[in-house]
This record gives sequence, C-alpha cells and structure tokens, in this order.
Amino acid sequence: MKAAVVYFSASGKTRHVAAELASHLEADLFEIVPEEAYTDADLDWRNKKSRSSLEMTDASSRPAITGPRADFSGYDTVCIGFPIWWGVAPRPVDTFLDSVDLAGKDVFVFATSGGSGISYASEDIRKRYPFLRLKGAELLSAGNCGHFAKEIMG
Repeated sequence: MKAAVVYFSASGKTRHVAAELASHLEADLFEIVPEEAYTDADLDWRNKKSRSSLEMTDASSRPAITGPRADFSGYDTVCIGFPIWWGVAPRPVDTFLDSVDLAGKDVFVFATSGGSGISYASEDIRKRYPFLRLKGAELLSAGNCGHFAKEIMG
C-alpha cells in the first residue's frame, strides 16, 4: 500500500497529528496551504465577521490554496486531515477536494477538535463528495494515531 497524508492546519495541532499518522503509515506528507495565512483574528469563531466565520457560513466559499499540486495517481490510499470548524471540514479542504482526482483511491479522513466529534464532518464530506471512496474517519490527537494507522493498513 502506498499512502499519502494530506492535511490542513491553521494552528499547528493538526500538523503534528498528520506527521505522526504519516510516520505510522510510512506515507508521504502534503500540506494544504492557504494562499493567505489565517491570523488569530481570522480564526475568532465568536466574531461573526471574522474570515473563518464568513467562509464557513458560505458553503460555496473556496479560499485559494498554494503550493505544488500533488499527483496522487501513484497512491492507493489518501488520508485527509483537518481541524473541525463549525462541525465540518474547513473550506480550504473543500478547495483541495475540488482540485484533485482521487477516483479509485481509498480515502480516510481524520480530524482534530476541541469538542466536536467527527461523525457529522465525515457524513458532510460523504454527501458533498459522493465520488470519494470514504473508508473511515477518526478523531485523533497526538499520541493516538497508531490504532487508526492499523485500521487503514487493514
């Protein structure tokens, strides 16, 4: 199995979890990088006019992402990680999913969260991206990636 771990991390928490999962899977690691980095003010979920609040209340929002576009044709499995925002994946993850071809790949999603579960976020992805072969979803934190890696490896 050749695997890739792709992640979006605004604060760094998801980055650490993604790196740990990639290590367990011996997978290549890719970051979804927003063209404009998020500031603390942008991430203030209590402010209805903050950048993240405006993006998350607009389902069509697709913030620009930057960096090299990876070719996933050589991968069997792609794991996609993100922090949960407003119960779902942040809009930069949508930008990524809209821009890549993951047909025929086993896709697993993982998330970090301060309080939300992952079931709503994974169902939202399944509903909005029905072409994905979504095989599993897990809420992870640093230090608990091993069991999910075993699930992914079968």
